[in-house]
Formats: sequence, structure tokens, C-alpha cells
Amino acid sequence: MHEFSIVSGIVEKVLEFFVQEKATRIITVRVAIGELTFLEPEQMRFCYTAIIQETGIEGSVLDIETVPATVQCPHCHYQGRPKYWDDALAFTLVPTLQCPDCGKSTEAIEGQECAIKSVQFVR
Repeated sequence: MHEFSIVSGIVEKVLEFFVQEKATRIITVRVAIGELTFLEPEQMRFCYTAIIQETGIEGSVLDIETVPATVQCPHCHYQGRPKYWDDALAFTLVPTLQCPDCGKSTEAIEGQECAIKSVQFVR
């Protein structure tokens, strides 16, 4: 579960911010998570709630904005949504780096983000 290590890093940065800004309370931490990171939002929220227990930011909420994947094909110059793997064994659509037009490999333009966008707090 790589969500735990990612969320641990987010919490570490928010705790640093909390101390630096002399905040009395953190209300919401808003993050942008790219579709190609394959991070599960519910898993991230669960980890966040568990990690912030007995810290200065306990009670805050993790708000996750999903950034859709966008790919670009250097072969046929397609740019847009990726091809999705929808095999019967997958419980959800899985984005791939295969061009939906020509079938060759693409490059990700968007969807790999994992960033803190904003922190709502009280001084």
C-alpha cells in the first residue's frame, strides 16, 4: 500500500506548515492526485485519518482532487485521454500508456501529479 507512504509525506509537510504559520487548527488539506499515480482516494483518506491522530492537525480533512490523465503520442500525434484496459480481471478501468489511435506507446502529459494544493487553517 503505497498510499501510506505518500500520505505520511503529505502529513509531514502539513505539520511543518502548521508550526511555521503558528496555526491553531488545520481545517482542510486539499491535494491533487493524478490518475496515473494509481493512488486510491479512499485508502488515502483512511491513512490520513489514522496518521493525524494525536497530532496538531487531528480533526482536519483530506480533500482529494483527481487530475485526469492526458497522453501524447509521438508517432501519430494523438493528444487526449489514454487508452483504458478494461479486462474482466480488473475491477475498474485502468489507464495505459498505449495510444488509442495507433496502438504505440505514448507519453504522459498530465495525470502524474501528487501535490498539496492548499491548506485551510486558523491562526
